[in-house]
Amino acid sequence: MLTVVHEENEAHKHVPAGVGGSLLDELVRDGARQMLAAALQAEVAAYIEQFADQLDADGRRLVVRNGSHAAREVATAAGAVPVQAPRVNDKRIDEVTGQRLRFASAILPAWARKSPQVADVLPLLYLHGLSSGDFAPALEQFCGSAAGLSPATITRLTGQWQDEADAFGRRSLRDVDYVYVWVDGIHLKVRLEQDKVCLLVMIGVRADGHKELIALADGFRESSESWADLLRDCKRRGMTAPVLAAGDGALGFWRAVRDVFPDTKEQRCWFHKIGNVLAALPKSAHPNAKKALAEIYNAEDKTHAKAAARAFAAEYGTKWPKAAAKITDDLDVLLAFYDYPAEHWVHLRTTNPIESTFATVRLRQRVTKGPGSRAAGIAMAFKLIESAQARWRMVNAPHLVALVRAGVPFTNGKRVERPDQSDVQPNAA
Repeated sequence: MLTVVHEENEAHKHVPAGVGGSLLDELVRDGARQMLAAALQAEVAAYIEQFADQLDADGRRLVVRNGSHAAREVATAAGAVPVQAPRVNDKRIDEVTGQRLRFASAILPAWARKSPQVADVLPLLYLHGLSSGDFAPALEQFCGSAAGLSPATITRLTGQWQDEADAFGRRSLRDVDYVYVWVDGIHLKVRLEQDKVCLLVMIGVRADGHKELIALADGFRESSESWADLLRDCKRRGMTAPVLAAGDGALGFWRAVRDVFPDTKEQRCWFHKIGNVLAALPKSAHPNAKKALAEIYNAEDKTHAKAAARAFAAEYGTKWPKAAAKITDDLDVLLAFYDYPAEHWVHLRTTNPIESTFATVRLRQRVTKGPGSRAAGIAMAFKLIESAQARWRMVNAPHLVALVRAGVPFTNGKRVERPDQSDVQPNAA
């Protein structure tokens, strides 16, 4: 992307004096078009390369180029420019939802009709490893001018964002009720330090069904102590114990939440669990193992899910006991979502809100230098989530979230109208 911008800037140097404004405007628009086109091509090439080893039964790639989308005009500061985004044919199936996966451009989403705003783009570029001196050429066409994008200006802007992130971390939580939470640790390489930054991320669902960022903190390798410090801080600021937390089983979060919010129930992330199971199996066993795992988390009720888990253990336990144990040892917390509204299952089975927000950072193939300081890395991640949060959708059937908080019991996704108290325990609030 930067190479194209530099070439376009070189072209401007050779525009003869006295060239009319209309021609110069056209050159600028053409530069913006070239920049967008090159960036989109590079993004698609990296996506396809990432999954180059995933083949179908006939040995053909599951992710390939498939021509281009119809041209559309995108508004930039240089004016409207025509963009023809490359098309990707992705035949992979989501291991959790069972639906076809789709390529989604982070540079130019399918619905976008204008170029990204500086507030959206800068954090992503920073987390990808660009230095402050790279921002001006990277954003010149989108902003219409490089004026105001000097390294000093960027430094002041990142300082302002650090102040905003600090204020966010001190705000009161007394007036907000988070019923569900997703937690994860995101690792970023810091340019000036040897260790990576481990960002402890908590995203929640309010009682009205809206998703929002709860907390973002600098942790130490996702340790229990770091998570406990964060949870205790949230509790001091007025946070009520969530009903259910979803996260990776490897997190130190679970020991911490049992200490700080002992009534919060646990749901282990199936996205992470599937990866752990497959890592304990030979590649030749992956296709059938994925199908067998899908039979568990897509089962119509908990009884059928447990039966599918027993079948998985019987099929794989003899040859690969470690793989089978990863399911059987954690089965209760893997199937916790069945005790909540069926409309919410798709949200509760994984930590997708966190995964999808940081996907463009995590999927970057080339190792970059990363942000220049821990504080800057946290601030940029905060702005990235803040930008993404504006596009988050409410959970399905949002009116049911308040019922979960009220302790209304659900069995296999259905509300229990007249529960037998000896058999059905209400969800802890």
